Amino acid sequence: MKKAIIGLCALGALSAPQAQADSALLPALTLVGGLLNVGVFPESDLYTTNDDIIITADDGTELAANVFVPNAGGLKPAVIFVNSWALNEYEYLTEAARFAEEGYVVLSYSTRGFGTSGGLVDTAGPLDMADFSKVIDYLIANYDVDPQRIGSAGISYGSGISLLGAAHDPRIRAVAAMSTWGSLRESLYGQETPRLVWGELLTLSSQLTGNPDPIIAETWNDVLNRRNLDAVYAWTDERSPINFVDQINANGTAVYISQNWGDNLFQVNNVLDLYMALDVPKHIDLQPGTHAGAEIGGLLGDGNTHVLNNLHRWFAEHLQDDADAMEGQLPVNMKVKFTSGYQQYADYPVPGANSETLYLQPRTALTDGGLSDSPYQSWFSVDNNINSLVDTLAGTQIPLVSQILEQLDVPVTTSIPLIVRPNGITFIGKRQSETLAIRGKPELSLYVQPKNSTVQLVAYLYDMDALGIGKLITHAPVTVHDAVAGKKIRVNFPLVATAYDVPAGHKLVLAVDTQDLLYAKPDGLYAVDFEFTNAQQSTLTIPAL
Repeated sequence: MKKAIIGLCALGALSAPQAQADSALLPALTLVGGLLNVGVFPESDLYTTNDDIIITADDGTELAANVFVPNAGGLKPAVIFVNSWALNEYEYLTEAARFAEEGYVVLSYSTRGFGTSGGLVDTAGPLDMADFSKVIDYLIANYDVDPQRIGSAGISYGSGISLLGAAHDPRIRAVAAMSTWGSLRESLYGQETPRLVWGELLTLSSQLTGNPDPIIAETWNDVLNRRNLDAVYAWTDERSPINFVDQINANGTAVYISQNWGDNLFQVNNVLDLYMALDVPKHIDLQPGTHAGAEIGGLLGDGNTHVLNNLHRWFAEHLQDDADAMEGQLPVNMKVKFTSGYQQYADYPVPGANSETLYLQPRTALTDGGLSDSPYQSWFSVDNNINSLVDTLAGTQIPLVSQILEQLDVPVTTSIPLIVRPNGITFIGKRQSETLAIRGKPELSLYVQPKNSTVQLVAYLYDMDALGIGKLITHAPVTVHDAVAGKKIRVNFPLVATAYDVPAGHKLVLAVDTQDLLYAKPDGLYAVDFEFTNAQQSTLTIPAL
């Protein structure tokens, strides 16, 4: 299948393989050409290119690569670009040209199993780590590269390999990880809930454009069916940068991260966990959008975006010793959803953000549930039941598309009053007297009684206006397995971190139902009671400035 697709796409090579670097269409042409496994190289008098590089791995696998070499003499800093999942060595040609004009030797390669590289896709495993070091060896041996000034960058798959490679090989001085992951376990199975849409997409795309190791599909099927979890966790944990953060810290590698609030493949929580564990020079940019959305948008344009400019600034600071390259930016940049510009903070969690606790109050036959500053108090215990017979209007809506639209300031909305009672429950807060600035990860603690051994809950946080229309702020799923039907339990889980301002006059709303298109749901019908007693409170905790 892979060879057939590449063969058809190679017909595009009849078009000119090189183009002037100042062409307005060049970025789009190079990216589209890269998707088709055809290199469209920008031309310049400042560098030369070579698209005929083969790097032989330790096991004899041939890795396809290309290089941009500045014409200036002397030892130079170098950047290694690593392809995204299902893509290849031609993904970053426009940015490679830009770096070459800035004086870097830039080598891009296709990881094993993708592009025209041999072998099977190793999913950032031990073979990929050995290959990564072999690429560094080749770079140093064949070009005038300063071995003390080498960086690695990538989007998605390439970002994870760059982080893991920096942990395994101390020669990497700086990393730029865009749309990355901290924990692969959490990315695929966070809160014991399979990420259905993204898991299927990754598996399918690797089969269409690569040569995947059969263990990839086997592992995903095990996740979907909740089996062989010890083996799943061993496989994912070996491929999780957060488990190698001590090595990154010991190596002193400077780490730049870009992550998108709406990335439902690598949700931002485990990336923030990685960021907090890093004890090296570090910077993180957080903005709306889907997986790789902010980065791909820059690659399609002229590269003059916050993220791609910071990519160049980061390497200028740490590979060219330009102390002013980051222009005084604080380490944490957050773009508040549906606003312009970034807000800067000294650290994460955001200094000055206080945890505001809201107590869930039960609904009645005539009223919705509430969010109150005060605990539930009553002589009587109350329960509210929901079931999974049908989905509700609460949701993340169209997978992938809705998050792309959020990047374009088009929110995911729903009518709060129309969230059907038997299948969902809403808790509505008081009208805000002033702006509520949410910065970080809301936490939910529910006291519930599952009616089945397996139940799924999906929580949505909304900003509701006077007409009852709610804008989705954030969400998260949780699946409870091996419950004792009828036994009351506490379920604690975080919602996905975000930056959002709830305007004065609006209300904060928590909606909970039993399913969402993004996630695999348990088989059969299930139900759960929300329990309200004086002794056992259910709470929503908001990090707010």
